[in-house]
Amino acid sequence: MKVVLASGSPRRKELLEMLGLEFDICPARGEEKAEPGLAPGELVKALSLAKAKEVASAYPGDTVVIAADTIVWAEGEVLGKPSDKADALRMLNMLSGKAHSVFTGICVIRGDTVLAEAEETEVHFRKLDEAEIEAYVETGEPMDKAGAYGIQGKASVLIEGIKGDYFNVMGLPLCRLGEILKTIGVQLL
Repeated sequence: MKVVLASGSPRRKELLEMLGLEFDICPARGEEKAEPGLAPGELVKALSLAKAKEVASAYPGDTVVIAADTIVWAEGEVLGKPSDKADALRMLNMLSGKAHSVFTGICVIRGDTVLAEAEETEVHFRKLDEAEIEAYVETGEPMDKAGAYGIQGKASVLIEGIKGDYFNVMGLPLCRLGEILKTIGVQLL
């Protein structure tokens, strides 16, 4: 049985490797679109489903395709990857001293079986001063991450705590993934 990760994310690749799973990488190429007005959990499920279906169409039926999509949800707004440094500063100021949610949709396809779910983790940022925010943005780390931060990197010193799956904040909820894979006959342990 072949496993394919439908993502070019280095973090998702690292997490699957950590599990000892052998897999190929085939990032979805389509434009990420979903119906407007979806709740955050439904939005990420729809986006991960679209990615998984696109990639699965290129592989035989017994191939297991894993796709994911992660957003940061704060104050009723989706915070994607910042467009520039000013956008990263804006996002980090918005997150400072508050809690927000990270949603990841995960979809696994194997043959006719399609399983799509969403995971939510609450993240609490401590109150940040302007100099810290600017110094963090200058590291360049925020520029390719939803919400302008990476919990596994330098931003770890900005986060007071989380409620939920840590790996979800990195972009792949491993506990949920393990449950889904078990459902379709793939044992990780």
